[in-house]
Amino acid sequence: MEIFKIAINKDDETLEFEVADFVHHKDEKCKFEVYQSGQMVAGFEPDDHHFLHVCKNPGNIDEEVLHLIADKIEALNL
Repeated sequence: MEIFKIAINKDDETLEFEVADFVHHKDEKCKFEVYQSGQMVAGFEPDDHHFLHVCKNPGNIDEEVLHLIADKIEALNL
């Protein structure tokens, strides 16, 4: 598992997250888990074309923010 930080901008606000990348993930866990203030708020799973899709949203994160997070992670080409 690798952990890295990302920041996204929405409505003149910068939101910071930590992302755990489960390189050798299993089906019961999302490949990427996103944390804010130590709490897991979302999980993402890549499809066959490496586009990320939400597989968990326990933080009830706004859909637009989820898309921004996914875009940021995809841009890292992991």
